[in-house]
Amino acid sequence: MSWKTAFRSFYYETADEPDDIELPPAETALLVIDIQNTYIEPKDDPVEAKRWAPFLDRMRDVVIPNTAALQSWARENGVEVLHARIACQTEDGRDRSLSQKKPGFNYLLLPKDREDSQIVPAVGPVGDEIVVTKSTDSVLTGTNLRLILHNMGIRNVIVAGIFTDQCISSSVRSLADESFNVVVVEDCCAAATDALHRHELEVINMIYCHVASAEEVKGFLVR
Repeated sequence: MSWKTAFRSFYYETADEPDDIELPPAETALLVIDIQNTYIEPKDDPVEAKRWAPFLDRMRDVVIPNTAALQSWARENGVEVLHARIACQTEDGRDRSLSQKKPGFNYLLLPKDREDSQIVPAVGPVGDEIVVTKSTDSVLTGTNLRLILHNMGIRNVIVAGIFTDQCISSSVRSLADESFNVVVVEDCCAAATDALHRHELEVINMIYCHVASAEEVKGFLVR
């Protein structure tokens, strides 16, 4: 199924197909969000390990290799590669946003220099590629990424990373609100379950972004 007809929510199930996407390299960035060591560590508890096994399989077999390949493609074609990660500046995390201090899955204590807060090496920065550090879901909130993108003349942002229904969704909505054209790469993203992943893509598609595969994204580049 083409990106023009896939991931349609109720709001857009009868809408016309969108126009072709054109991404000039000099105006386009690939932004990879939160693919960090902490999220691919195996679970100690057997029950949790079983629950998270499909997510970890998707990360290992789909998201990380596809994202690494897309980064290589971007570098070869003059598309800026940017990185974002969750980390706090303090050891006790007192600088974190409220959502990261609450009990449960979203409780995140990731001091910036600790190993589990680092980006997975396979998709890490190369050379002088920019890494922004956030203590929020949205990559624009609490970072200077907005200024960086404007300074670089970026108008189009290709988004990859995790989690589709959390930091990806929040970041995409913020970017759209700032009038960036956003493309989310379906097979370079993951949520805890495939159902959550697909549902969120339907929610954000055609309102805040367009959702496409990595191979389709490569066809959007124009010279």
